[in-house]
Amino acid sequence: MKVKIVVHEAEEGGFWAEVPVLPGCASQGETMEELIANVREAISGWLEADVTPPAPDAKERVLELAL
Repeated sequence: MKVKIVVHEAEEGGFWAEVPVLPGCASQGETMEELIANVREAISGWLEADVTPPAPDAKERVLELAL
C-alpha cells in the first residue's frame, strides 16, 4: 500500500508531516530519515486503533479488510 504524506519544514528546525487520508495522523523528525521512520510508525498505530464493536442488536458490523 502506498500513502501520500505532506512534509513541512518546522519553524524550530526539522520537519513534520501529515497524512491527509488518515485524519489526525501526523509526526515529526529532526531529519528526513527520522521523519519517515516516525510517520511509518504513526500510520501503523493509526491503522491498528481499536474500534468499539456495535451492540449485539445493532445493524452495524465491524469488518477487517486486508490491503
